[in-house]
Amino acid sequence: MSKVVVISGASSGIGEATARVLAAAGHQVFLGARREDRLAALASEIGAGYAPLDVTSRESFQSFVDAAADRYGRVDVLVNNAGVMPLSLMSSLKVDEWDRMVDVNIKGVLNGIAAVLPRFVGGGHVVNVASIGAHVVTPTAAVYCATKYAVRALSEGLRQERDDLRVTVISPGVTESELAGTITEDFAASFIEEYRKVALPAAAIGDAIAYAISQPESVDVNEIVVRPVATR
Repeated sequence: MSKVVVISGASSGIGEATARVLAAAGHQVFLGARREDRLAALASEIGAGYAPLDVTSRESFQSFVDAAADRYGRVDVLVNNAGVMPLSLMSSLKVDEWDRMVDVNIKGVLNGIAAVLPRFVGGGHVVNVASIGAHVVTPTAAVYCATKYAVRALSEGLRQERDDLRVTVISPGVTESELAGTITEDFAASFIEEYRKVALPAAAIGDAIAYAISQPESVDVNEIVVRPVATR
């Protein structure tokens, strides 16, 4: 059944790939991100709706979801995908980057949940994109991993609150995206460059999200970890 799916961070990477996968599967997708020019181009290509979105603003997220509901008459699925990953050693004290990760990776997820829950009638599905970093902590990634562990905790708590709500956590391993572009520390950039040599195509994560969404309403796929075969 075709569903109305709103996607944050949809202008590139996993968000863009997920939009393409879901649109091809017949779903109505509504795209959100800060880079409106990219959104407009993608929306035109795949026949989607879009609106500018700053996930760190509760008002912006609410306006985004309201715009999707106005266009399609309802919202069935939220894909909380937006995230940042400026890795660094904690001893480098890049505290502004820590704040940014908390604002986008945790508060952004909460803002999305707050915006969609009142829109869900007799069901609904929240898909939160976490990371393999929600399961394993790696060098330079302490704060990033902490934010993704938080996403898993929030998701599990939300799942337990309602019998009519589906909640899925998608935890990608290394995946082609622009995340590494936010790294400002040379040591961390070198580490992630080596790590990303076996990166998955972003569409692999889109396929996992499509699988979770496509299950019968009585089936809740709670968590999917997707990583390259070559990853240890």
